[in-house]
Amino acid sequence: MLIGKHLLGLENVDKKDIENILTTAESFIDIIDRDVKKVPTLRGKTVINLFYEPSTRTRTSFELAGKYLSADTINFSPSTSSVKKGESLKDTAKTLEMMGADAIVIRHSSSGAASYLTNHVNASVVNAGDGTHEHPTQALLDMFTVKRFKGRLSGLKVAVIGDILHSRVARSNIYGFSKMGSDVYVSGPNTLMPFQIEEMGAKVADNVEEAVKDADVVIALRIQMERQKAGLFPSEREYSKLFGIDINKLSLAKQDVLLLHPGPVNRGIELSSEVIDGNRSVINEQVKSGVAVRMAILYLLIGGAR
Repeated sequence: MLIGKHLLGLENVDKKDIENILTTAESFIDIIDRDVKKVPTLRGKTVINLFYEPSTRTRTSFELAGKYLSADTINFSPSTSSVKKGESLKDTAKTLEMMGADAIVIRHSSSGAASYLTNHVNASVVNAGDGTHEHPTQALLDMFTVKRFKGRLSGLKVAVIGDILHSRVARSNIYGFSKMGSDVYVSGPNTLMPFQIEEMGAKVADNVEEAVKDADVVIALRIQMERQKAGLFPSEREYSKLFGIDINKLSLAKQDVLLLHPGPVNRGIELSSEVIDGNRSVINEQVKSGVAVRMAILYLLIGGAR
């Protein structure tokens, strides 16, 4: 079963499609450890990374994913393009498509930008994060990481801690883990908690301790200062004290808890250095998982599966 022509979010993706992506990623994970990291799967295909926001992990992993699959991969930088001259997203995408793009991976500050793009191009569109809407590939790599360590996703307690309001990662993780049978709890400052988030499938905990207690997985989120319109919490110091995950808070979770973070981490604020570098952290493994998952997505969208 395929995931269709585009991957825009997990809200409307079936459980079977998520399972298909994760299973396909398993077949690609070993390629990353080879001496020769190359298979001919997407030879002759072109993947363009269209990133209007800064990114290290996501853009680089998509670039590597395409190259490992033998696709021609191009990183498009709006800051050095005609976008600086006022060119619209629609016209930029049309130009790239006429150059032969088979897939366009887009990150944009506006929610809905990826969906908008599908109305104007024939290429497959992958959402690499749009505003505060969704970041589906991050959630998929999170689920893939957890499944590799836990062997399952169903029946797990997953705690998502931090700036839920501005987090596209949180939204995609809530949709994804819930569909796979996990119980998702969220906690953060009241000013950073979306209205009616329970309708997305999450349970709101009164405090971090309640969310983390007996959790199988703890996902800490980055404080997104660039999206803050006003001071929604008093200080970073107070945030760290109340909502930062340290060894004491993490000890409330199950002994074999997994600690995740989408990166980049603000050390000493969202997570203490002790837990980042501790044996329950799988933050580095998430990076490796990200390449395999994005290989799977490109393959399913424009590769032999079609």
